[in-house]
Amino acid sequence: MSAPATALIVIDAQESFRHRPYFTEVGLAAYVERQQALIDGAKAVGIPVVQIFHVEDSGPFSEASGLVVPLSPLRVEADAVFRKARHSALVGTGLDVWLVRHGISRLIISGIRTEQCCETTTRHASDLGYAVDYVGEATLTFPMTDPAGRIWSPAEIRARTELVLAGRFARIVGVEEALADEALKDAA
Repeated sequence: MSAPATALIVIDAQESFRHRPYFTEVGLAAYVERQQALIDGAKAVGIPVVQIFHVEDSGPFSEASGLVVPLSPLRVEADAVFRKARHSALVGTGLDVWLVRHGISRLIISGIRTEQCCETTTRHASDLGYAVDYVGEATLTFPMTDPAGRIWSPAEIRARTELVLAGRFARIVGVEEALADEALKDAA
């Protein structure tokens, strides 16, 4: 593999989530369509795809559950796979070493959950000096209830996440914009 400057990070897009009490199909089809378009587009322009799985000692995120596999119906042909036990995909996984070895300086972030592992990895990557494109439309989350009892919709959570990341930690982009820089490089 050549040393491209960009890698697509697909975070926690795994079957484990279907077995959590908060899981809902709302927004799932749109997420899967955008995530698959991002994966397929990355492959088409030579961006390596890195798949991250969240693992825990027990429950649906344990290796023994058999659920630490790509979320169906996503098709991911990963160039590298890492497992994490923390919110940031850059903590204790070896991902940072892989990125340096492959000359990666720009990350495209996608996956599940918008405001948790995707946001945390984005902030961490930015603090480490990576240029980060955050593709909110290729992230998925679920409704959350705050301490006052207000239910936050996935759309509100995504808007809030994009607001706090924009400009300081990441460039907020859609699928096509995230892939455009690599397509232009190939055309040059």
